Amino acid sequence: MSDNITLTAELRQDVGKGASRRLRRQGEKVPAIIYGANLAPQNLTLSVNELTKVMQQEAFYSQILDVMVEGKAQAAVVRDLQRNPASGRVNHIDFQRIRADQEMHVSVPLHFINEESCVGVKMGGGSIAHNLTEVEISCLPANLPEFIEVDMEEIDAGSSVHLSDLPLPDGVTIVALTYGEDRDIPVASVAVRRGGIEEEEEEAATDAPEGDTAEDEASADDASEGDDS
Repeated sequence: MSDNITLTAELRQDVGKGASRRLRRQGEKVPAIIYGANLAPQNLTLSVNELTKVMQQEAFYSQILDVMVEGKAQAAVVRDLQRNPASGRVNHIDFQRIRADQEMHVSVPLHFINEESCVGVKMGGGSIAHNLTEVEISCLPANLPEFIEVDMEEIDAGSSVHLSDLPLPDGVTIVALTYGEDRDIPVASVAVRRGGIEEEEEEAATDAPEGDTAEDEASADDASEGDDS
C-alpha cells in the first residue's frame, strides 16, 4: 500500500446550502463532511489548492486518507464527490471514517497488463474493450490493495475476463459476487474485428457456388467436348 495522503481540514460552523454556495463563490475553499465509525459527523472546509494537488493521485479515490481536523488525523476514504457539471470544479466531498476492525466497501482501480502481447489481438486480429475501470471490493483496512491487475495475455479473440477471474489478495472479496453468479459480469473482452481473417474466410465460403466445384465444372466441359466429337 502507498503512503497515506494527508489533507488538512477546518471545522465549518456556517452550514447549509446557502453557506456552501457562498464558500464556493469565494473560490478558495471546498465544503466537505466526515462521518462514520460511531462518531458524530463534522462539517469541514478544504483548501482548493491542496485538494487539487492530491486529486492528481490515483490513490486519492480508493485509498485510506488522513484527514487532519484540529491537528488530529482521522482515517477515512472518499465516499462521494460532487462536481459542477459545467466547470468540473469540486462542489462537495463526503469522507467516511474507517476502523481497523471493520470491513469497508471501496472501489479500487483496475490495471490492465500485457495488452500488447494479448493472444486474441496478436493471433486472432481482435481488439480489447474495457467494460470496467474499477471494481468495488470489501476488506479490512489493512488488506486494502492499491489496485487489482487484469492480465490480458492469454485471452483469445471472442473471450472475456469476468469478475470471478480476477486475482484477489487474501481477505479481499468483490462485492458484486456476493449477490450471486448472475453478477459475474465481464471486466474486459477481446472482440473480433469486422473484416478480420475469420470473417473473410466465412465470406469466401458463403460466396463459393453451391454444388459443383471448379473440378466438377472442368469434368463437365470435357464430357461436353466428347459428345461433340
